[in-house]
Amino acid sequence: MNWHHLSTDEVLSQLETTRKGLSDEEARRRLAEQGPNRLEEAQKESPLRRLLRQFHDVLIYILIVAAGLTAYLGEWVDTAVIAAVVVINAVIGFVQEGKAEEAMEMIRKMLSPEAVAIRGGKRKKINAEELVVGDVVWLESGDRVPADVRLLEVNELAVEEAILTGESDAVVKTAEPVAEDALLGDRICLAFSGTMVVRGTARALVVATATRTEVGKIGEMVAEVQKLQTPLLRKIDRFGLWLSAIILVVAAALFAFGWFARPYEVTDLFMLVVSLAVAAIPEGLPAIMTVTLALGVRSMAGKKAIVRRLPAVETLGSVTVICSDKTGTLTRNEMTARKVITYEGLFEIGGEGTAPEGEIRYDGQVVESEQAEGLRRVARAALMCNDAELSQNDDGQWKIEGEPTEGALVLLAGRAGLFREGEEEAYGRLDAVPFESERRYMATLHESPDQRRVVFLKGAPERIYSMCSAQLGADGEEALDVETWRHRGEEIAGKGYRLLAIAERRVDADVDTISPSTVGDDFVLLGLVGLMDPPREEAIEAVKQAQEAGIKVKMITGDHRSTARSIGAMMNIGTETEALTGRDLDEADDAKLEELVEEYDIFARTSPEHKLRIVQALQRKKQVVSMTGDGVNDAPALRRADVGVAMGIKGTEATKQAADMVLADDNFATIAAAIHEGRKIYDNLKKTILFLLPTNGAEALMVIAALVLTLEHLPITPVQILWVNMITAVTLALALAFEPAESGVMRRPPRPAKEPIVSAYSILRIIGVAILIGVLSLAAFFDVRASGMSVEVARTAAINTLVAGQLFYLFSSRFLTDPSYTRRGLLGNPVALMA
Repeated sequence: MNWHHLSTDEVLSQLETTRKGLSDEEARRRLAEQGPNRLEEAQKESPLRRLLRQFHDVLIYILIVAAGLTAYLGEWVDTAVIAAVVVINAVIGFVQEGKAEEAMEMIRKMLSPEAVAIRGGKRKKINAEELVVGDVVWLESGDRVPADVRLLEVNELAVEEAILTGESDAVVKTAEPVAEDALLGDRICLAFSGTMVVRGTARALVVATATRTEVGKIGEMVAEVQKLQTPLLRKIDRFGLWLSAIILVVAAALFAFGWFARPYEVTDLFMLVVSLAVAAIPEGLPAIMTVTLALGVRSMAGKKAIVRRLPAVETLGSVTVICSDKTGTLTRNEMTARKVITYEGLFEIGGEGTAPEGEIRYDGQVVESEQAEGLRRVARAALMCNDAELSQNDDGQWKIEGEPTEGALVLLAGRAGLFREGEEEAYGRLDAVPFESERRYMATLHESPDQRRVVFLKGAPERIYSMCSAQLGADGEEALDVETWRHRGEEIAGKGYRLLAIAERRVDADVDTISPSTVGDDFVLLGLVGLMDPPREEAIEAVKQAQEAGIKVKMITGDHRSTARSIGAMMNIGTETEALTGRDLDEADDAKLEELVEEYDIFARTSPEHKLRIVQALQRKKQVVSMTGDGVNDAPALRRADVGVAMGIKGTEATKQAADMVLADDNFATIAAAIHEGRKIYDNLKKTILFLLPTNGAEALMVIAALVLTLEHLPITPVQILWVNMITAVTLALALAFEPAESGVMRRPPRPAKEPIVSAYSILRIIGVAILIGVLSLAAFFDVRASGMSVEVARTAAINTLVAGQLFYLFSSRFLTDPSYTRRGLLGNPVALMA
């Protein structure tokens, strides 16, 4: 329902209520009909079902069949060892698997626990779960909005909606209806469940509760979104299917050959087939993968990135597109005054965070604020006409209390050397006219050192221009040139800055109060202030590193188009294209959207649904997508992305639970480090597979040779094969998990999505090494048997030859293409020497 497009009277009429609210009896009736105002808990998968799902793998099926055959033949030691391998792999998967419903739980906790409802004309505090559509609620500063509401009456109301819309500044609300096709962030006559009132009061009508609220819809989206399997696991699955097919075909051929061409008993043939299956399956691979990924997790934790799901570490290495929220991710989510225009010219204000420190530059040169009287006049007026506070705690940390825009002006004054404690001695406040959206200004009356009094004024430029009759110049007051100020303001507004105009007016000493009717129109314009949520310096460098690595970076934000383009230009994102808006995305079907997401890099005024659609469109184009964000509006897209990355400090709990990785320092640059780590891990996993498979091939060759040559005894038994695969091979392969990254790892493009984990070259290498090690091991077996020693001694010689071949091949596997038998190849990894 388009509640934002209807007048307050129309909304009240349609919901059959009044400004005095519902009666208790009617509220109870509607509660029974509509249900409580809470998000229902999604049905969780049972632990038993999750455990059983770990056995759903073709290679595991083959091992289970092998264990069954050995049990049927009474080979209980073989059965126990094979079964142990199967159970260990299942337990590893069970422990590491994440639960999606945790994100839904965190979104449920965002709903306000209490609400002030107006029932029968009287205010009463109730449990927010008891709210129903048609209830009238009272909102004031500090309240969390308990449901989606249509505002009926507002008094200086401003609501922080960054978690829902991505807009960095608090949104000033009105009770007047807006256009029917207004996007979510432009529906300023609505307030949404879970957002925070930062200023003012309001009487509002509940129009949606529970899952019908915007945050409820997001919760349902998170619950419904299917998490895609990671590229590595997809490749491992394909590899497992191919390997399983080869094993089954060779085993069937081996059984048929033994049945028709060799004088083997059925029992002996079964043992040969079991031996072949056990030999061909790299049982140690799951353990090696887990350890390699776990080492990556540990490494990333040291870099302030907390990985919640193991495969995410490697998946970052295969990312082709990073989709990032703007507010709080690429930017600081701290409104900051960066530009000041006075009669002197344009000043650029430096500094980061909330500390009142930073260089002031004029025409590229650093200047002291004392040298710029116009700047100091602007800063003083902005400080005095202000309700925010800048203070320092016992640890020396600076903090701002108050509305973000006012906080930015207080910080501007501090960087200009002006603080409330000192200025209020000379300019004590006497009265104020608070900001209201209808007036678009705030005014305060103060004492003045010149025995008169002064009114300071700040607000929207056009409104302030209309209240000014003069401007401050080098020689004092002079005639106001509005067109020049408009032109100068448009230059920086076009770069995404939000503008505020600052003015003052001297009044007589006997003026003790001011009101909207007595503020006056004879103000002197002091200057303009340009405010922006600035990009993180480290994020700019991280974007550059990602682009150098062949990764596209796309910005998806709920903020305005001009702001998004401005930040994009600063970060070299989408500098050559126009930004798309949510309305453009609504008009595009899925096929058209796939074209747009490849052509455009900036998407503004987007909703959670838009972010999710963009991620899905990129994935349909075979892109591996990382989504980065901090608000609950990012949660569905984070959940769907191949790698969801949440901000740890300013990110909501819902976002963190939906993500695969959490940045503990909110530093976008950590993603570049994670991509480097992911590429290294993938290389090391490839090296591990290239190292393990020749051992399996050599073992299979020895079993096949026993059948072809009609040997009385197997050169190697199933238990010995499992020992080599799970103990010696795993121990040696672990050394490859500690390999440092190869040179140029961040200068190569992302690997193609369809690239197999075992290439044609790798297959030839595996076959060649398997034949070499297998033939040498068989030669050792035959040589010992020929000397008259027992079969047990001969098997011991064969196994030791096999393991010796592994030892030498380990160093050959340390590099994918470079020669290994160099000083660096032999000594560059101390863990390999220890192994």
